[in-house]
Amino acid sequence: MVPATSFQILQGITRAALQTQSFFSAASFQETTKVLNEAAIFGKVDNLDGLKENVLVGHLIPAGTGIRDYSKIVVGSMEDYDKLHVAKSYSTEED
Repeated sequence: MVPATSFQILQGITRAALQTQSFFSAASFQETTKVLNEAAIFGKVDNLDGLKENVLVGHLIPAGTGIRDYSKIVVGSMEDYDKLHVAKSYSTEED
């Protein structure tokens, strides 16, 4: 078994911000044209996992009720839920 090795690299805040997985996040910080050109040339895909990249494209942020797991939940009264459920089952029966 080989022991793990590492080395430290001290980077300024500018360099550290550009090392992120998200090219949208990196482009929002500095060297916008370079970062976006590189992403286009290499066909990079941004999964929009972070706060900054979601704000940039106008999506809900992935926090609180903006978390994708909660995006399809309807909050209301049980009466409203029952009406929606009946309407949905009625439309399914017609198909």
